[in-house]
Amino acid sequence: MTGRGLVAAPFFYEECILKAIALAAASIAAAAVLAGCAHSNTPSNKDDSAFVYLLDRQPIWKENTVDTLPPLPQAGDLLPFDVSQNTPLKFFVDAKSLEVGADGVVRYTVVVTSPAGARNVIYEGIRCDTYEWRQYAGLNADHDGWDRTIENDWRRIENGELNAYHSALYQDYFCANKMPMAKTKVIIENIRYHRTALSQQR
Repeated sequence: MTGRGLVAAPFFYEECILKAIALAAASIAAAAVLAGCAHSNTPSNKDDSAFVYLLDRQPIWKENTVDTLPPLPQAGDLLPFDVSQNTPLKFFVDAKSLEVGADGVVRYTVVVTSPAGARNVIYEGIRCDTYEWRQYAGLNADHDGWDRTIENDWRRIENGELNAYHSALYQDYFCANKMPMAKTKVIIENIRYHRTALSQQR
C-alpha cells in the first residue's frame, strides 16, 4: 500500500462514521415522530380544547351600545325602496339615520305608510353575519319622540312575506357575504338611485 493510500484511509473511515451517525439520528427522529403520532391517537381524558388553532377560533361578537337615537325623520330625507309589487304599503329609509356600525350592524330608521295615511316609524338594526334584525325604538303615541319600550332582541329575518322589508334591505342594499355591503355613504347613494346588488351584477 502506498503512502497516499495510507493518508486517504482515515478520511474515508471518518466519512463513513459521519454517515452512520447521520443515519442513526434520522432513524431516531423518525421513531420519535411515529411515537408522537401513536400517542396522539391514544384516547385521553385530557381536555384538548386549549390547543385549538387561533385561526379556527371565532371571535366573540359584541354589539355596539345604542344609547343615542337619531332625530325623528324629516320628509326630505326619506328614500323609498321596493319590497313587493303586491303590497299597497310604501317603505322609506331615513338617509340621515343610516349608519354602518363597527359591529357589522346596519342601523337605520324605517318609515312605512299605508294608503289610508297610517304611518309607522321604527329605528332598527340588521346584523349581516347572522341574517337577523331588531328594533331599538318606535315613534311614541304623541308622535314627537321615541318610545324605547318596544325594543326587542335579535330575530331571524323572514323571507317570502308580503311586507318583508328586512330581507329586501338585507339583500338589495345592506349586506353581502355576511358583511355590510359598503360604507354608509355608498349604501345611502345606492338606495337613493335604486342601485340594488342584483342590478350592479349585470
